[in-house]
Amino acid sequence: MSEKINVLFVCLGLLSSFSPMAEAVFAHTVKKKGLESQFRIDSAGTAGFHVGASSDYRSAQTCKQYGIIIDHYARQVVTQDFGEFDYILCMDKSNLADLKDIQPKGSKAIIKLFGEYDPQGEHIIRDPYYGGIDGFEKNFQQVTRCSEAFIESLNLE
Repeated sequence: MSEKINVLFVCLGLLSSFSPMAEAVFAHTVKKKGLESQFRIDSAGTAGFHVGASSDYRSAQTCKQYGIIIDHYARQVVTQDFGEFDYILCMDKSNLADLKDIQPKGSKAIIKLFGEYDPQGEHIIRDPYYGGIDGFEKNFQQVTRCSEAFIESLNLE
């Protein structure tokens, strides 16, 4: 394979950092499978509320328990992302609607809910910010399942 598959994970504003969690878990899964040379992976928010901020400590703490480090600073989705990324995978229907509203005509990006890949059928990855640490653990398990299934859907292995 000569070209990388470019994947962008998107949530609203990265306050709870669940798209950076998805990015980190997906990158970890890709590396575990020996496929890292085939991907470019990033995350962003549809809103610019927290541009430059680091990940929520609860996301980082949850990932760290599984040996995964989140090393990401928030950025906002930009028009160029629709031309540079093959897949823009978002966390909920609001993100999906926002992305479709700003998607330029003729862009190559496939925009979907990341949860569409969840084998347990949980299509929405809920924002855990206002809940306890259990919400972050639930997100971790869900993005892990989605990461495995998304890679499988690409038929790379």
